[in-house]
Amino acid sequence: MSSCKSKNSSAKEQIIHGSKTAHSKSPHEIMNGGTGETSYSANSSVQKKVILITRPIVEEAILDMLSKLYDSTAISAATSKPRKTTIGIAELGCSSGPNALLVISRVLEAIYDKHCESGTITPEILVFLNDLPGNDFNTIFKYVGSFQDELITKGDGFGPCFVAGMPGTFYGRLFPSGTLHFVHSSNSLHWLSQVPEEIKKTNKGNFYITKSSPASVVKAYLNQFKKDFRVFLECRSEELIGGGRMVLTLVGRSSSEDPTSKECCSFWELLSRSAHDMVLQGAIEEENLNLFNFPNYFPSPEEVKYVINSEGSFTINQLETFHVSWDCSDPKGDENSVTNKLRSAYCMANIFRAASEPLLENHFGKEIMDQLYDRFRERMAEYATKEKTEFTNLVISMTK
Repeated sequence: MSSCKSKNSSAKEQIIHGSKTAHSKSPHEIMNGGTGETSYSANSSVQKKVILITRPIVEEAILDMLSKLYDSTAISAATSKPRKTTIGIAELGCSSGPNALLVISRVLEAIYDKHCESGTITPEILVFLNDLPGNDFNTIFKYVGSFQDELITKGDGFGPCFVAGMPGTFYGRLFPSGTLHFVHSSNSLHWLSQVPEEIKKTNKGNFYITKSSPASVVKAYLNQFKKDFRVFLECRSEELIGGGRMVLTLVGRSSSEDPTSKECCSFWELLSRSAHDMVLQGAIEEENLNLFNFPNYFPSPEEVKYVINSEGSFTINQLETFHVSWDCSDPKGDENSVTNKLRSAYCMANIFRAASEPLLENHFGKEIMDQLYDRFRERMAEYATKEKTEFTNLVISMTK
């Protein structure tokens, strides 16, 4: 994939590049849409938990960005007629459902509070919700009306807020140069732009990296992540203003020592074993199983830091790991009880289905999906009674 910083490219070339990039991923690489039982909207409680955990880091980034923004405009504001500021905010990989507006709501509250405190004119806000072109944006926009009504209750001082969908891959340019002040992405950047070309037929029987995967497969996944994440940073660097802030959260792992560790790979291994059960049953052809891999990579903090530092556009303010329990069904219950573990396993199986089914259905066909995920749910339940049921997230706060 070519760099977003190709300064010598003509405008026509840039437009063509953006168009190709926006469609470089399969239209099936999206979450389950709608609001049904297996939809992402109905199965994103753990993702919501991640967003709530990282809220203080988002708030710090917004307040820091606002302080610098108004420090830089204080002199001109004192010597000229007051005018409204426009602030651009992007939520990248928003998927569908209420989580898409959860962070944006808190960001706008922080902006409003800052303006009340300073006595300045509240800005006009441009909110861009981004995901792949096949994303179910209609479900998101069903929530926009109540979202804007809630803003009205904050008071007359709340400036206009404009919400728009921005379809396209974030592994390419999405916005004009210098139009964004804040970028947020949660539970998205562990999805790659593509399955590494080098691993075709070499990762037999596996959907992702496992202990049995050849070293070449692990290396190919890492290289694809480095390539994609670098392009992501280059593109956001072009789109953010100087001093703009970005907070990213993605599924990862605690250490660079073992890219096949249970904390990041066990779920996908259980899913591939479920598919292998169906090979033995004759419902899936073994060759078809061997040809499928997920376009994921779950990086370590060291790998993330390396790409950010080598790309060079951003300063890391904060890079932390935290663990999130599978327990998405009963936050007040004892997550170590067998009953809650089984309930959580069922819940997590639905969450994984919402995130992975479109890709699997595109490869294997719709008719086997229920059976595949029933088997997966059984394996998840068995796993939950024996192993620690949590996964690792990385959160990175940066300044351009």
